[in-house]
Amino acid sequence: MLKVLDTAVPIACWSCSIGHHDSTLFCPHCSKIQPPPGGDFFRVFGLERGFQIDLPALEQEFHRLSRKVHPDRFARAGENEREWSLADTALLNDAYRTLKEPLNRTEYLLKLEGAEIGEEHSGKDRRDPSRVPDDLLEEVFDLNMQLEEMRMARKTGDEDPDLQTSLTAAKQKFEGLLEAVDNDLRTQWRVWDAGDTAVRRSAQNTMVALLDRRRYLSNLVRDVTETLGA
Repeated sequence: MLKVLDTAVPIACWSCSIGHHDSTLFCPHCSKIQPPPGGDFFRVFGLERGFQIDLPALEQEFHRLSRKVHPDRFARAGENEREWSLADTALLNDAYRTLKEPLNRTEYLLKLEGAEIGEEHSGKDRRDPSRVPDDLLEEVFDLNMQLEEMRMARKTGDEDPDLQTSLTAAKQKFEGLLEAVDNDLRTQWRVWDAGDTAVRRSAQNTMVALLDRRRYLSNLVRDVTETLGA
């Protein structure tokens, strides 16, 4: 079951004027559709902020709300209600797409908590924002040399089976490192969800670093895949 929040700031319904929570798509008193709610995507579904979500329950609630706000149901309603049905539908779709995908949900929640996520922040306060993770320095240096050799060989029409094998093995290794990062992220989800403020702050910092590492590894896998497939 989804855990419904009951702490949102009450606002007055435009139709019946009775106060309700600002995360509500429909007035609980007169059932009239409401303007797109404030707050965050979690509140749209009545969820507390958290990294671990009951995905089947989320999907069920998404479909239930989607049917209720579908524009076809408001074809004969007033102009405001027609516009709100479109806006609420768009909001609902964005919220569902974000929360159902683990990485999107992780980045979204970390941003809500004030973390700086993304390539523009990767490596912030370091001498080189795009620097290689320390434990991968030697491997990445060798990989870049091999990638350049493969690109040059392709240009001249040469085939190097040993180089192909080496790059394939490197790709598999980096994919394994990606999987390890994802496992570490899942561990930090549990830590954050169950922790107090101090524990959450530590878990948040760890997740930001893991996402930076994941982004770097993903780029490596992409470069190898593109070179092998050229």
